[in-house]
Amino acid sequence: MTAEDAANKAGHEAQKLKGKAKEKVGSATGDRRTQAEGKADKTAGSLKRAGDEVKDAAKRS
Repeated sequence: MTAEDAANKAGHEAQKLKGKAKEKVGSATGDRRTQAEGKADKTAGSLKRAGDEVKDAAKRS
């Protein structure tokens, strides 16, 4: 794994965690828009992370 790969993975994980936090804040405050934005960030981070896993698997084969 290159340093760039590690940085991408860390960034995607950070996006996922940020989304999770934003979703909880939106839920706690009753702000549906913030909650929806958090879900979107969380999902985007998860999908990007899954893409990283696919790339890694392709490199190994």
